[in-house]
Amino acid sequence: MVIVIVGILATMTTDIITLPVKSYLDLQRRTTLVDTAELALRRMQRDIRRALPNSVRITDNGKTLELLHVEDGGRYRAKANGSAAANAGLCATNPAGDILDFSLNDTCFEVMSTLKVFTPQVTAGQSLVVYNLGNTTADAYTGSNRATVINSGNAKTISFNAFKFPFNSPQQRFFIVDSPITYRCINNQLLRYSGYAITASQSNPPTGVTGQVQANKIASCKFSYDPGNSSRSGLVTLEMTLTDAMNESIQLVEQVHVDNVP
Repeated sequence: MVIVIVGILATMTTDIITLPVKSYLDLQRRTTLVDTAELALRRMQRDIRRALPNSVRITDNGKTLELLHVEDGGRYRAKANGSAAANAGLCATNPAGDILDFSLNDTCFEVMSTLKVFTPQVTAGQSLVVYNLGNTTADAYTGSNRATVINSGNAKTISFNAFKFPFNSPQQRFFIVDSPITYRCINNQLLRYSGYAITASQSNPPTGVTGQVQANKIASCKFSYDPGNSSRSGLVTLEMTLTDAMNESIQLVEQVHVDNVP
């Protein structure tokens, strides 16, 4: 009887100890998966919110997302200053009030706002984009509305290789783009690519660079994009499922609004 009672007590004690431990380990695995997915999605959200208007594009059945990353931006001078002294010009090649002229191959304009990141006097291959529509008439990927920025003579102007922009911006907005960025799901990993050349067609993977791992244990992922319209911002939906070695699985869905007003 003693042996039987001891056996029953041992079984009960084992269950009392092992079940909470098992629950704790299960919770720990789920937490690790959630943290991994959330960190990756937050990084994607940060980049998507800095995307050039109408530059998000998705291929490979929703597994590859590309965008043009905006380093800085502001407003250009659209009308000449009435002051004769001001009309002497900061831009040596365009002294007529330092406006951005859309009727010719212009090379310089005065910035009417404060730049927070970009330094016009020290450039490193950035591009100037005005009024990106993402179509054949104004597409930064094809270069129809994109010019290469060069070192400016002062901090109040943007200088660039001679270029005639097809459309002016109703809000006199310009953008400084530093690099394309691609997110790609492959081989149970989420990879991030940056620092490669802008191309008209979406490369998969981008050439000349190595993807940096953002998350492992990716069972599946899918990106979708609704560009919206003039009265509604675009919407990027990010879906990601992660599974670990113990078949513990979690799925996260995030949606990011994109300001597509050029």
